[in-house]
Amino acid sequence: MKRGRRFTLWQVFRAPVGIAMLSLFGLVAALVGDHVWDVIGAAALASTLGAVPWALATRRQ
Repeated sequence: MKRGRRFTLWQVFRAPVGIAMLSLFGLVAALVGDHVWDVIGAAALASTLGAVPWALATRRQ
């Protein structure tokens, strides 16, 4: 059995918390504002999709 490095709680949940906060900001911005805020909200929500390629590129084998 291969023993890996141990991670702290913050190291494990840092990315999911960041994605959740960015998504929440995007949802609130799109719901509350108009015109420019709709674009900012859509961009914030779309940027969370970048987490998938980032996770696949940095995945450790």
